[in-house]
Amino acid sequence: MQKLLNNIKQIAKAAGQEILKVYQSDDFDTQLKADNSPLTKADLNAHNLIVSKLETLTPDIPILSEESKEISYAKRCKWTKFWLVDPLDGTREFVNRRDEFTVNIALIENNKPILGVVYLPVLNKTYSAATGLGAFLEDKLIKTNSKLTEPLKILASKSHLSSETKILLDKIKKDYRVEILNKGSALKLCYIADGQADYYPRLGPTMEWDTAAAQAIVEQAGGLVTTTDAKPLSYNKENLLNPFFIVASSAMTDVWPKYLN
Repeated sequence: MQKLLNNIKQIAKAAGQEILKVYQSDDFDTQLKADNSPLTKADLNAHNLIVSKLETLTPDIPILSEESKEISYAKRCKWTKFWLVDPLDGTREFVNRRDEFTVNIALIENNKPILGVVYLPVLNKTYSAATGLGAFLEDKLIKTNSKLTEPLKILASKSHLSSETKILLDKIKKDYRVEILNKGSALKLCYIADGQADYYPRLGPTMEWDTAAAQAIVEQAGGLVTTTDAKPLSYNKENLLNPFFIVASSAMTDVWPKYLN
């Protein structure tokens, strides 16, 4: 598993270099997909590189990428293990020249992420984790916060803040002093994993490839990723849209449920 994790870290970095080539140019070639989300040359270049390298590294493991052609559930439902990839998570951050976009690569087994790499190209930082190995920022072992301290640091999306999230934050503010951290992409989950924040309620739409790699990192760091009714966040569903979910440090494990009642 350690060798595989090292290989995936190298693939994510190589994809990041492809992204930076576009980021540093004036030609993003931005298009709008059917859901009105942006698609750039960087997304496609990173996708092509990752898929090519994964097919060489693990030819027997199928790949599902955000930029793949649609794969039917009739085919996917037979998969017990597959790669789940977001070649460029945070395309809006990318287009707006904010540095908080990532490359996300996860290995899913029996509907759960067992390995994850999140790479930040501009910052040249790699978060990684695998079952049994722990979670890392570069080569340093990371853990979530084990004690609550105020102000309670809560993450919110830079691009998507739902009315449900605002209501939840108002409830928490009645009990705690709160500092809101606005971050983009999978970096929000990684901030929980390395102790920079305590709680991230995502009461808005995300897709499976947005969360899988970072979920592996949070869980191996001692944190929790769960639906709002405390069920596991699972993968390779017929509909690849995630339900609402929360991410919590080990310090928040017993605290968060009361705010969702």
